[in-house]
Amino acid sequence: MGDLAKEADIDIEWQIYYSNDFGEQKALLFASDDLPDAFFGSCGLGDSDIVQNKEKLLELTDLINEETMPNLMKIFEEDPTMRMACTDRNEQIYSLPKKIPFRPKLNSQNYINKEWLDNLNLEMPTNYDELKEVLIAFKEQDADGDGDPNNEIPISGYKPGYGSVLLDSFDLIERGDEHMSLDANNKVVFVPTQDHYKEAVKYLRELWELGVMDEEYFTQEGSMYTAKLQKEGGSQIGIFSGWTADSWAGPNTKQFVQMPTLESPWGTKNAQSIASTEYSDKELILNINCPNPEKVLRWADLFYDDLVSLQTFYGSISTGQIKDNGDGTYELLTPKDNTLDTSAWWYSPRDFGPKYMRKEFEEKVTLPTDQGDGLKLVEDELNAQYADNPNLLHAWPGTIKFTDDEINERTALNVDINSYVEAQWAHWITEGGVEEEWDDYLQQLDAMGLQRLIEIDQGAYDAYVEMMG
Repeated sequence: MGDLAKEADIDIEWQIYYSNDFGEQKALLFASDDLPDAFFGSCGLGDSDIVQNKEKLLELTDLINEETMPNLMKIFEEDPTMRMACTDRNEQIYSLPKKIPFRPKLNSQNYINKEWLDNLNLEMPTNYDELKEVLIAFKEQDADGDGDPNNEIPISGYKPGYGSVLLDSFDLIERGDEHMSLDANNKVVFVPTQDHYKEAVKYLRELWELGVMDEEYFTQEGSMYTAKLQKEGGSQIGIFSGWTADSWAGPNTKQFVQMPTLESPWGTKNAQSIASTEYSDKELILNINCPNPEKVLRWADLFYDDLVSLQTFYGSISTGQIKDNGDGTYELLTPKDNTLDTSAWWYSPRDFGPKYMRKEFEEKVTLPTDQGDGLKLVEDELNAQYADNPNLLHAWPGTIKFTDDEINERTALNVDINSYVEAQWAHWITEGGVEEEWDDYLQQLDAMGLQRLIEIDQGAYDAYVEMMG
């Protein structure tokens, strides 16, 4: 990105924060008014940060024009969804958008330890009864073959522990971490109140009692979970969920294969679509006191180039992550020292920052098919048919917008509601009681304002549909 800064004739002083610390740090920044000229990447500020600090942030609508941002203006004409992604309900723009390239149809998928299956002569499970028997075998029959029948962890996770590699096929598709979905009539539903959710809890409670779930499922950090997946000498874990196997299992990737979507107890199959994550905003946000916003936006506009976007997603041609074939085509190179997924995050902003790559340009780029995004696209063929089924719960678009008042109200409601849901989830799986406590649980959610939250989300979805025409 140094070459882009030079081309735009600006100097950039980067101030880097760890994501774990930034929640506290950004509060201090806004409280002190010692703001940077710009925030780069959607990992920085969220919708509520923008709404609560609008007097300190620059509204960009009039600044995005043919002079300052010709690339983005052309994209707005070609792909109106990009403009929708960054335009709020007041028809104002406070941040720049992105579209992530090379998207499959499915989000994270399930991977199973094929080495363990083969060691125990087990077939790939196709439904939840078969899966339970496989997990029991993993637990009891020394699946890794090291002579110790007690060091295998059939299924694991990390705190807060809500969510599971098993939920999709219980027809529990959600929008991000907010637990909302659309039903067959495109009405917003809160997934943790559905009968299928209760059945999933009961199933996982049974797995907990059988001892096939990690005892640290609800307490360990992500780093502990990853360490178990990547343990030297072989993974400790039998099943996990992730973008690709190499993105989580690292050196133990070859132990794992993709699982087919399980048949639900009701005979259906459902898989989590990636539809809500392809487009988004908040990739560049400017301080209202930024001394030369036009110059910063001209720099940002350089990111909205096909070849630049390719390099800000995988790494540079100049540093050896991408090969320019000299004929208008490009090849993503396999790294020698780590996985492609790790390399992309190491050498580029990856998912973050302004970017846009046209489909016709994507077709000129060759991706390795044995790891990373290329493998993800190949693997998509197995389960893509089960995503976005309009007759089952399905995800809603990520470009839906809320008013400022709705954002504030949703933020307040979600804090208490989601904390309660996650606490009950862990309680019911580890201690039981979902049947006896279910009615009280639903009443408590309503007392916390759940019906108002659903009403807000339904109104925002209806407004989106109307805007789309």
